[in-house]
Amino acid sequence: MKAAYSHLYRYAIPFREPLTIKGRRLQHREGIVLALKSGDGKITAYGEIAPLPGLHSEPLAAAEQQLMEVLTKPDFRTEGHLAETLFPSVKTGLEMVLLNLEAQLSGQPPRFSARNPAAAVPLNALLLGNPATLETQAGDYFRKGYRTFKIKVSASGAEQALRNISMLHRTYGNAIEIRLDANQSMTLDEATEFGRNLPENSIAYIEEPLKNPELIEEFHARTSIPSALDETLWQNPELAERIRPECLRAYVLKPNRIGGIRTSLALAEKAGRNNLQSVFSSTFESGISLSFYAWMAACASPAPAACGLDTFRYLRNDLLETPFGPGNAHLDVHNQYWNGQNVAMRSIKLTSIWTL
Repeated sequence: MKAAYSHLYRYAIPFREPLTIKGRRLQHREGIVLALKSGDGKITAYGEIAPLPGLHSEPLAAAEQQLMEVLTKPDFRTEGHLAETLFPSVKTGLEMVLLNLEAQLSGQPPRFSARNPAAAVPLNALLLGNPATLETQAGDYFRKGYRTFKIKVSASGAEQALRNISMLHRTYGNAIEIRLDANQSMTLDEATEFGRNLPENSIAYIEEPLKNPELIEEFHARTSIPSALDETLWQNPELAERIRPECLRAYVLKPNRIGGIRTSLALAEKAGRNNLQSVFSSTFESGISLSFYAWMAACASPAPAACGLDTFRYLRNDLLETPFGPGNAHLDVHNQYWNGQNVAMRSIKLTSIWTL
């Protein structure tokens, strides 16, 4: 490793509206920014460590303690070695900063495959509310170039979800792709009834439809509707390995929950081999991470699937000098990658400095 110093910073970004994750109501998105600096101070690379309460098992304080332990280890100081047992949020942030450091030194973004990265990555848009609200949201997004929309669904909200999907399908037809996300909220019978009431050929897939993901193949047999795996990828990777690809349409890849950059890219490669989409997604992180994930998506496929990186809309501000987010539905990933390393120092608070 070619860094002489590491700086640790804390941040807290208010959500535009309080957000509830797995029963926990959050007012702010908190995290750590790790900076690696050259001895002459001319080069600085950044990574983000941001476990999300309700989603990650490690609290932020535990992630910070583990991060500081890593920074003291000789094998990290000399070789950038990372143990497989690290918390997923910590491993992601450390991999990110080390790859960004190499990019700063070489002047070239990281290369994760032999092929050239895609020039742009599309985003999907999350739609919320009743049919009238969704109709307005969808119209605004459609005019901006969005062609992939995501709707949260549940058994208790099935009737409204079906109205929303019918409205979108009637209005836009095959001009858009509709994705659903059930967050493992339905029983097999509930998901089957919901699937059978969907307009024919109206959705691309339903993400994590079942409380018991072991029944995804049975759900597909009953409805012919493909699923996407998200939580199952990190909750039960052995099960994810066993589910037949023909029952699936996509892997939803959240690097800081799955367990790092390399692990996520390996899953993206596996998805490609099985004719599945790789949908890179975030856990409401800042533009430091979102810019990096967009670059990963561009490298993982010559025609990237629309990614779930529009979570920036839920945060009041960003940590970057040029805040993350396109004016339309597509990210210029090369420029965005470098923007992701231009951190607004006024938005973060220094907590410690380490000599490496």
